[in-house]
Amino acid sequence: MKLPPHSQGHDQSLDSAHRTVVIVGANGTGKTRFAARMAADLDREAFTLSALDALFDRDEKAIGRNGVLDRLYTRATENGMSISGQQTPLERVIALLMHDEMLNLIKYKISLAENPDHQLPHTRLDDVIALWQEIFPDNKVLIESGNMLFARHSGAAGEDVDDRYSPVKLSTGERAVIYYLGAMAYAPKGATVFVDSPEIFLHPTMMQSLWNRLEMLRPDCRFVYTTHDLDFAASRSGASIIWVRNYQAQQQTWDYTLLPSGSGITDEIFAAILGDRKPVLFIEGDPHRSIDAKLYPLIFKDFTVRSLGSCNKVIESTRTFNDLNQFHQLDSYGIVDRDRRDAKEVEYLRGKKVMVPEVAEVENILMLEEVIRAVAAFKGKDENRVFRSVKRSVIRGFSNDLRQQALLHTRHRVKRTVEYRIDGRFQNIGMLENHLSSLFDEINPHGLYDRFCAEFRRYVQEEDYPSILRVYNQKSMLPASNVAGLCGLNSKEEYISTILTILRTDAPQARRIRQAVINCFNLQQTNRKNE
Repeated sequence: MKLPPHSQGHDQSLDSAHRTVVIVGANGTGKTRFAARMAADLDREAFTLSALDALFDRDEKAIGRNGVLDRLYTRATENGMSISGQQTPLERVIALLMHDEMLNLIKYKISLAENPDHQLPHTRLDDVIALWQEIFPDNKVLIESGNMLFARHSGAAGEDVDDRYSPVKLSTGERAVIYYLGAMAYAPKGATVFVDSPEIFLHPTMMQSLWNRLEMLRPDCRFVYTTHDLDFAASRSGASIIWVRNYQAQQQTWDYTLLPSGSGITDEIFAAILGDRKPVLFIEGDPHRSIDAKLYPLIFKDFTVRSLGSCNKVIESTRTFNDLNQFHQLDSYGIVDRDRRDAKEVEYLRGKKVMVPEVAEVENILMLEEVIRAVAAFKGKDENRVFRSVKRSVIRGFSNDLRQQALLHTRHRVKRTVEYRIDGRFQNIGMLENHLSSLFDEINPHGLYDRFCAEFRRYVQEEDYPSILRVYNQKSMLPASNVAGLCGLNSKEEYISTILTILRTDAPQARRIRQAVINCFNLQQTNRKNE
């Protein structure tokens, strides 16, 4: 299938083996026009569906967008279809189904005179009713006096269904399903079916189930979807993805890319591609509840920030997105907590455009000296006195936890070393056993532990507050330090909320906090490694 003209003259086409195509793009990029141009080029091979037009648009131009259904409806009317004058495409589809059912019944009745054993033929309406009741098992389709009616199972003893009602009383989503089921029954053999916004009016679970069923019902057809819904795009396994970036109206050309299949593009990658066309920043944590998701968009305002949950997902998505740079021309970075990573691990991640702060975890960013001072000043407190008190509390807490923290760092270092060392290639089991037997002495866990203890004691003795923040993983640090109370706030939550409130203003304290966080990522060093 030939694709519409590219703005840079790069003519492209789709392999005929791909029977599912998904067109994605931000609002205003011309993806609907792109699909319309594809359909126009195919002419009668195209079969266009739009639930929005089908349910609500009574304009003649909208009705005429699906040439196949319009021709069938016109022909049926000319041949004396008893139900005529229907206004919307949905009404016309139902009228066609009922007209065809009547013709089939008449044909069956005539055939009985010649062959009494003749079986009642299977009809399009049979397929629609069967699929409808698969999707809505508590609903029933009834045919009474030449009309299609619907009913719900009442569940009451001795009763089958509740009162009958017409299609106009169905919910918007139910009417969309009837339209899609009925229209697809009339798609020509081998047609290319263009579906505009397949997700509209439908619940996500029903949406995927419906289109899976329709694709199985019509294996002879190719489906081309135009969608904003990232879950739906990701659900089309094996689909060709066309990302439309821009439309040149005067030249009637598009800037678009056919994304490679099997490239590991997840819904998060799609979200980033379809975002604000700014550089992308992948972060850890829950998108609604985590501190990361609340803090980083206010710090890195020139980025589209996406929360992915785990650090491994951040690292993998950053790598995948940057591997696809030739397609989207957007820059991408990630942020993961430092946790107990050593200098080599941090250097490796920064080389892969994954930023690692000079503190152990995101909560420690809120305990940076300049952040504490800015909040204290914002609340009218003596920032020197507040920070001195917080610093003493943090150092005292770290001193009390020193051995446990050293043990945690030792455990992490041993685990990483073992994972790295046993990942080598061995010619036989004996070589692997010999290698493993020497690992304990080579790693020397007790020696590692002693070195961490000595290093951490030095931080305490020298009152090295930045180094303590770099190695100290302790979620209770913020409330234990009483930083909120010293700043005149009631709780840890109010302290965090105040930081976020400050960052949303143009106050001098906002600039202080933002610069302190940026400095914490040592961005100059990161950028030099990526040049």
